Amino acid sequence: MSILQNFDDWRSFLNERIDQAQSMGIDDTTISKIAHQMADYLADKVEPKNEQERLLKDLWESADSEQQRALASVLVQYMDKK
Repeated sequence: MSILQNFDDWRSFLNERIDQAQSMGIDDTTISKIAHQMADYLADKVEPKNEQERLLKDLWESADSEQQRALASVLVQYMDKK
């Protein structure tokens, strides 16, 4: 099973990467910028594998650039709390 097929696995994977980046001294603003780039890539290149990914893609595609940056920041904060 791919990490993209199970939302909990994806969330755990992303949370581990955020923890890793923070332990390397990367600040939250930079992490949010990277999250924005990743989300942009995923929305453009990867077909959602579950309902949660479909929702994230739909939200991403309906948002303007400023809203996408805010969504990326919120996602990073959400993952950091898990």
